[in-house]
Amino acid sequence: MFSLKEKNAVITGAGSGIGKAVALLLAGQGARVYAVDLNEGQALETVKEIEAVGGSASAHAADVSKQEEVVRVFAAVPKVDIVVNSAGVSHVGTVETTSEADFDRLYNVNVKGVYNSLYAAVPLMKKSGGGVIVNMSSIAALVGIPDRFAYSMTKGAVTAMTLSVAKDYIKDGIRCNCISPARVHTPFVDGFLKKNYPGKEQEMFEKLSKTQPIGRMAKPEEIAGLILYLCSDEAAFITGCDYPIDGGFVKLNN
Repeated sequence: MFSLKEKNAVITGAGSGIGKAVALLLAGQGARVYAVDLNEGQALETVKEIEAVGGSASAHAADVSKQEEVVRVFAAVPKVDIVVNSAGVSHVGTVETTSEADFDRLYNVNVKGVYNSLYAAVPLMKKSGGGVIVNMSSIAALVGIPDRFAYSMTKGAVTAMTLSVAKDYIKDGIRCNCISPARVHTPFVDGFLKKNYPGKEQEMFEKLSKTQPIGRMAKPEEIAGLILYLCSDEAAFITGCDYPIDGGFVKLNN
């Protein structure tokens, strides 16, 4: 089950965090991974880890907010079978503390970046008879999260784009879903705590962990497992869905 042999998978944000975990897992299941990241060095590290265990991958530096760079990456893929849009940035702030520059940055990466990937991938998938797309949304698109105004806006847009693509291209054999994680322990979290809570990193880490009813943050590998399922033939009957993977946050946090 969950074999991806002879599949090509383009993964944005593959240099770290969830994107890297997805790249490693999909490669382990037989996919040829195209690791896309703004940081070429980190993408190369992901490729080295994949190749060290016998997998197949290549690194591609690209700014997902720039359409020409994204189109160039997809043009290098012989056949696009799988796309995972994991690249993204976060921001802490209310509408009053979100500057125009902050808002534009979040939009350009989290919304336009996904659009650019979809714009490049969908025509190629149509020509080759179909494919699978998984977008990274968030529980911030489902419930109100304090101080996440711009970030929540972007993830709501990702969910809406997912539904539109699933509807528009179902007859072309393209499945499009998204997942909505709660807090995931990635390098971003560690960097955020170090910057904003110096000397209190462990205390704040535990506090944030306990906002999930399950009592901890997710591991990137756990998020990758759900993405693997949605990309596999075992999920062939699933499209136009959003999957919360949140330790009970949405339904049990009351």
